[in-house]
Amino acid sequence: MKLSKLSALIVILGILSFTMMQSKPVFYIIGDSTVRNGDGSGRNGQWGWGSFIAEYFDTTKISVQNHAIGGRSSRTFITEGRWEKITANLKKGDYVIMQFGHNDASPLDDTARARGTIRGIGNDSSEIWNPIRKVKETVYSYGAYMRRYVRETKAKGGIPIVCSLIPRHNWKDGKVNRSKDNYALWAQQVAKEEGAYFIDLNELIADKYDQLGEAEVSKYFHGDKTHTGLDGAKINAEIVIQQLLKQNPGELSRFIVKK
Repeated sequence: MKLSKLSALIVILGILSFTMMQSKPVFYIIGDSTVRNGDGSGRNGQWGWGSFIAEYFDTTKISVQNHAIGGRSSRTFITEGRWEKITANLKKGDYVIMQFGHNDASPLDDTARARGTIRGIGNDSSEIWNPIRKVKETVYSYGAYMRRYVRETKAKGGIPIVCSLIPRHNWKDGKVNRSKDNYALWAQQVAKEEGAYFIDLNELIADKYDQLGEAEVSKYFHGDKTHTGLDGAKINAEIVIQQLLKQNPGELSRFIVKK
């Protein structure tokens, strides 16, 4: 009898544990190498801001999953099946924060990556032969892919947060070059049209860089003018968290413990 009671207790505890895991919200991060570089360990000295987001959260109450991967565009993150794996588990109350754009300006059908998207947020499309995947593919605009992320997140009851791409280490007349007339603008337009939260990382980080100056900011990049090193990624992560606290999408601030 005692053994039966013990077995029953173990089963009940197992069910409760599974239920708690299932109900625990997830904060999904998707993007390119400026969000997570390589395997996220900084082995090559380059880091993405997504690698430091979990440090700010109470991970006993919310799970933080960084699915960003280098070299991907808003298009190839979908065509490689990466987004589908997320939506298969996406549930009501989860969050999806997204940042794409750096790789979207690439060619549509080159033999190196075939990852580009059509410029803008329109309904344009182009039929191509994808030399990487060896298939015919219809390529859409950057905005079309971003809308898909937002809409499919909402359809599952999730909360989408769109970010504009972080600025590169390119300067003119003492100011960091912004992307106000292209990808940063298009990300903002999609967020506004779709009713998603928007974090203008392009402008916010550029403002921070302007204050620090070109010489100081050069210390925050590693190997090139696109990828941040450890300190640069941490600064960007802090700006992301500041905006999440300010906008508080879906009462997310209740999970943030490091402020």
